[in-house]
Amino acid sequence: MTIEWRYTTRPGLSVLSLAGYLGADAVSRFGGAVGWVVARGEGPVILDLTGLRGWSAGGQLAVADAARRLRDGGRPLELAAIPADGSLVPSGDCPEMTVHADLATALAAHRGDGGELREWCSDEWPGSRTAPQPRKRG
Repeated sequence: MTIEWRYTTRPGLSVLSLAGYLGADAVSRFGGAVGWVVARGEGPVILDLTGLRGWSAGGQLAVADAARRLRDGGRPLELAAIPADGSLVPSGDCPEMTVHADLATALAAHRGDGGELREWCSDEWPGSRTAPQPRKRG
């Protein structure tokens, strides 16, 4: 089992949403999604875990790696709706991450004016897609 992802950008803020299970077999795919994030958008990145059914310790470490990659590019990573018990196994050099109860709370914390949305997603993304905005599939 792997993950599916959707990445949405708006001026000054981005959201990377995951669905599925972030385990050892999904770490590489997650790293690829983070690559999309690094190459596109600006400002803070909210990692929306609403659709995540769970994550392994390795998956959690992959999130910490993503936080470091984004920090190195000057972009903080924030978490929304972390699964199950709310734990995150950070590595020693993991940047501090703001944790929000859900995506709506995370978006409200940034009070963005909306602006133009752009969206990319994996082929089997199970959630709704933003329409009729431009969309590329990855």
